[in-house]
Amino acid sequence: MKHQLEKIWTRSFISIFITQFLVFVVFYTLLTTLPLYVIQDMDGTEAQGGLVVTSILIAAILVRPFSAGLLDRIGKKKGLVLSVGVFTLTTFIYIGIESFIPLMVLRFFHGLSFGVITTATGAIAADLIPLSRRGAGLGYFAMAMNLAVVAGPFIGLSLLQFVSFQTLFMILSIFMIAGIVAALLVHVEEKEVKETAGKKNKFSIHSLVELKALPIAIIASLIALAYASIISFISVYAESIGLAAAASFFFLVFAGVMLLSRPSLGRAFDTRGPRFVILPCLLIFVAGLVVLSFTQSAWMLFTAAALIGLGYGTLLPSFQTMAIQTADPSRSGHATATFFMLYDAGIALGSFIWGLVVAGYSYQSLYLVCAVLVLIVMVLFNLYYKKQKSVQTL
Repeated sequence: MKHQLEKIWTRSFISIFITQFLVFVVFYTLLTTLPLYVIQDMDGTEAQGGLVVTSILIAAILVRPFSAGLLDRIGKKKGLVLSVGVFTLTTFIYIGIESFIPLMVLRFFHGLSFGVITTATGAIAADLIPLSRRGAGLGYFAMAMNLAVVAGPFIGLSLLQFVSFQTLFMILSIFMIAGIVAALLVHVEEKEVKETAGKKNKFSIHSLVELKALPIAIIASLIALAYASIISFISVYAESIGLAAAASFFFLVFAGVMLLSRPSLGRAFDTRGPRFVILPCLLIFVAGLVVLSFTQSAWMLFTAAALIGLGYGTLLPSFQTMAIQTADPSRSGHATATFFMLYDAGIALGSFIWGLVVAGYSYQSLYLVCAVLVLIVMVLFNLYYKKQKSVQTL
């Protein structure tokens, strides 16, 4: 008799997927369009345009260590609905902002609710997915964010050809009202939270981070550091080599390959183990970065996009799954918060560091340096995995 696979796509999982997707669509739309808003409508500088991107990430990084404790106290469902509500309210406020300092303050507050939401969605998704299918399930869940990477900038830049920034902010606010509805439809078991909440009166490092998840989160932050070179500079790099028109399709190819590969690679993670999936994907990510550094034509850019989509697109959910698996089920929120705190720090730091590298050298050098960084991650991951295996066999 054929073994029946436990179901991933339940009503609650679909609802949390939609919530995550809508939040990240708004996040990436604003990430792409706000620098233009600052420069075009506020007569700001490029540096100020960059600051509106950095400020939301800094706020998210600062709030993440406290977000898991907050979710433990009030419950993951309530924490999700409240934070999505605050995120929606701040999205509406963009409509009335007309100068740079109030925009920076708003971005910071937007980042606080964003940090809590993404901790809640990750922890809830981990709780909803059957243990035997966690690799596949979190891989599917990560697609919500990766699809938003494509949809957000596309929606924002396309709409701005026809509407004002204020109309765009109104449309994004309507998206988030749908996000509140999706969040309300999520049902998650809160029993474990209630049982453990009373034990956490004493404040310690455990109240902020999941120490067991730190090693794999640090490895993931190095991958985020390398990926920051793509998300921050791919459009500028493409323009510098005369491929501006092709650049808009980079993330489309990236997302397409990731979607096609996700079901089989998620199953392989669950059945064959993390190393079977992660080591080849790290190598594929390296190949994508090397191709990118030598890109001179559209087909080479799309080849790089496909390789990076297959490599990096699989790494994020795989590392997140490993981070959650290291912790006790009641600490899934803390493991998620720890993971994304370091992941966000890698993206934020990378955007700054790689800007200095590009200023001193070239984009070609940047992507080769990132390829070397991912090779170093391969060595570190292998050492970590061997150590974990030896601990488990004791």
